Amino acid sequence: MSFTLRSMAKLNNGIQIPRLGLGVYQIPSGKSTIKAVKYALEIGYRHIDTAKIYGNESDVGKALKDSNIKRDDIFITTKVWNSDQGYDLTLKAFEASLKRLDLSYVDLYIIHWPVQGKIVETWKAMVRLLNNGKVNAIGVSNYSINDLKETIHNSDVIPAVNQVEFHPFLYQKDLLEFCNSNAIQLEAYSPLTRGKRLNHHEIAKISRKYNKTAAQILIRWSLQHDLVVIPKSSHEERILENSKVFDFDIDQKDMRFLDSLNENLHTIFLD
Repeated sequence: MSFTLRSMAKLNNGIQIPRLGLGVYQIPSGKSTIKAVKYALEIGYRHIDTAKIYGNESDVGKALKDSNIKRDDIFITTKVWNSDQGYDLTLKAFEASLKRLDLSYVDLYIIHWPVQGKIVETWKAMVRLLNNGKVNAIGVSNYSINDLKETIHNSDVIPAVNQVEFHPFLYQKDLLEFCNSNAIQLEAYSPLTRGKRLNHHEIAKISRKYNKTAAQILIRWSLQHDLVVIPKSSHEERILENSKVFDFDIDQKDMRFLDSLNENLHTIFLD
């Protein structure tokens, strides 16, 4: 399965999304975010994932401006937070995010978490943003199969993306199969388990076999499941390390073994 850092997945509305991106969750606002994003762009990343609740949208926007890379060559994702959900509040929240990013449009706008009782109305606002050309694609995050069904059954527009925590220790096979069968691109956040399993002995054995780091094995596993992957780091050496995952393939036997490591390990919880 051959990929490069510029490899794209095609979303259900025809929009192309880079398969590997940089997540900026928990990177402090200001110089740390600006430096990380600028470095990622310098070495070839073209997909940056932020959110209102991260508090660093404006820093992402500044790094984009400083990069001098054509806007159309960079894929920007941001998200509507839970307290901003509902039809009118979602529209208002989007305009505020757009202003902080200092952009004229966003490539992908995502509902950050499902808020029961607001799923349908929030999605209607997302569809309006899409139809008005404010965003190129709309999606969801942390949605279960039932949340996705509620969204699909109440709209003519199917989410382009469902961004969830996904790694061998949280191998959500049923969700992956549902998304695949409904043309929803599954996107992996926390693909490195937030460091909780990077020293796992079985990952270490496979890392030695392929002469790769544990992080590179985990990212490659997600790519070979046809996911879009957004590892987070503020350290230049790790941002570079995470990008060097396109020159090898994990064989099918090892893929199946990695699949078997599932322990339903969630490292992110909604407070």
